[in-house]
Amino acid sequence: MAANSSTGTPSWLGAVNDRAGLAVLLEQGPLTRNRICELVGVSKPTASQMMSRLLAAGFIEERGRTSGSAGRSAVVYAARTDRPLGVALDLDAFELRATVVDATGDERPVVRRALPHDPTERSPVDEVSRAIADASRAAGTDPDVVHSIVIGIPGYVDPGETGELFSETLPGWPVRGLRSILEGELGREVRIENDVNLAAVAERELGAGVDRDVFAVLWLGNGVGASFDVAGDLHRGSFGGAGEIGFLPLSVAASALDPSARTAQDLVGGRAVALLARAHGLDITGYHAAREALAEPDAEAVRSGVFHDLAERVAHVALPLLATLDPGRLVLAGPTASLGGDAFAAEVERGIRRISRWYPEVVATRVDRDPVLRGARIQLAARVREELLDTVASVSLA
Repeated sequence: MAANSSTGTPSWLGAVNDRAGLAVLLEQGPLTRNRICELVGVSKPTASQMMSRLLAAGFIEERGRTSGSAGRSAVVYAARTDRPLGVALDLDAFELRATVVDATGDERPVVRRALPHDPTERSPVDEVSRAIADASRAAGTDPDVVHSIVIGIPGYVDPGETGELFSETLPGWPVRGLRSILEGELGREVRIENDVNLAAVAERELGAGVDRDVFAVLWLGNGVGASFDVAGDLHRGSFGGAGEIGFLPLSVAASALDPSARTAQDLVGGRAVALLARAHGLDITGYHAAREALAEPDAEAVRSGVFHDLAERVAHVALPLLATLDPGRLVLAGPTASLGGDAFAAEVERGIRRISRWYPEVVATRVDRDPVLRGARIQLAARVREELLDTVASVSLA
């Protein structure tokens, strides 16, 4: 006995066409009916029916008229992207950054909020709720139509039943069931992603990973981490912890560069940068102060010396990545790497070739602003777009 199916019926074909028509408008921007016919591959009467249904359902709008070759004007249609929406967040121990995301992924205002240092004053539900409200206010959108959230964190959440949070920079956040807590309290779909993985998403779409089959990102900031992109897919590992190289113990050769260091984090993380800055004559305390001092225009000589010493250390830290993935390109990202720039990347490349058998191309990040937030926005835009197109299909079938 044949199963009941709407496949091939007029309503099903209409739903397929409506979805395709809206997808073209999201990808291409405002279009005339004739151009939609060409791109979707339907007749003019069919395109007219599609536009009528999408207009009636509120998925598109008329965006003026344009003159045709014979002087006759044509209606220009555009997708409405005011619903559904998402909010992308990126946070560390000190600051939260957020922005509204629509189905096109176009940039919206970024809001920033300082976070309390006292763990007793921290609440993930309150912090994310405020971020949704602040980002919506800045974008001039309705927070009630935010259905999805992507949060980039310095750490990761085990995908198993307990959903255990592994992070040293989110004081006051629950270590178990974080995603379920947020979804239950906020009433929205929540995805929690490692910050370096999101930076790799941004590199793949906008930066040094464009058109690369395989590349690795080595994140150098207060913390140290890595991400692996294989043909556009992120390798997260069975438990979500792939790339957490900051915890790795050092080789004998690496330990000789700093006998007090025990892990990769100790050797090239924020503590190491601050100590190197002091060793080169800067009277500072802490990573953030070191970064600010090294960024000063008159600190060029000191900056050169610090990054010369750091490059050899980074070359040693990169070896486990190269031995595991053997990427053709290694992207240095994060606040420290951005400060070092192309010259630092070139010195790391020379160091790797000097101490090992590997010879990847080492480049500085090409995403110069909010890489984690931009990666979250790219990932979330795909989810919002899929939700919108699924809604179109379901309405057309109703």
